Amino acid sequence: MKKKLFALAALVVALGSTAGPASAQDVLTGDTRLACEAILCLSSGTRPSECTPSLSRYFNITKRKLSDTIRARANFLQLCPVANQTPQMQSLVSAISQGAGRCDAQSLNSTMLVWTGGDDGRTYISNQMPDFCAAYTGHAYTDFTSSGTLPRYVGTPERGGYWVEARDYDRALAEYNERIRREDEERRRQSWLN
Repeated sequence: MKKKLFALAALVVALGSTAGPASAQDVLTGDTRLACEAILCLSSGTRPSECTPSLSRYFNITKRKLSDTIRARANFLQLCPVANQTPQMQSLVSAISQGAGRCDAQSLNSTMLVWTGGDDGRTYISNQMPDFCAAYTGHAYTDFTSSGTLPRYVGTPERGGYWVEARDYDRALAEYNERIRREDEERRRQSWLN
């Protein structure tokens, strides 16, 4: 996976310079540079401080409708010269524009609510990652799984499961299991009293 990210970075750098010595005209600038940097930064599960300007520019692109925001962000990423060079890069840009900023644990917990259908208004958080997140995080040119930054689901939907960032999984799982143990204990106690 790291080889693919390196190849992607090398391709972006190669387009930003010629075979001869670098000059001021050979370096990408402005939104073109920010778009290429955003592609690199959003392809990795980690976000170093060098990504701040490009990610700020990317995430500040907002429109009234979500579909318009996604389209505008895709158009921004397409300013990078490599964005349309291969079908794989085209699919990467599409996956990033659909999933970046929508596939972290906090977003999944707020958007993956499912109503149980009863009159009591009960909901649960689905443990199925949306297709656009699977396409983004599982793309051949992204690195979420091996970098340990892919959100993970804790528990089961029926028992109050939820998404957490990968780094918090062990702690969240221990807390969830303890909560379930206490709930089960209370149910057993209540059933003996009745």
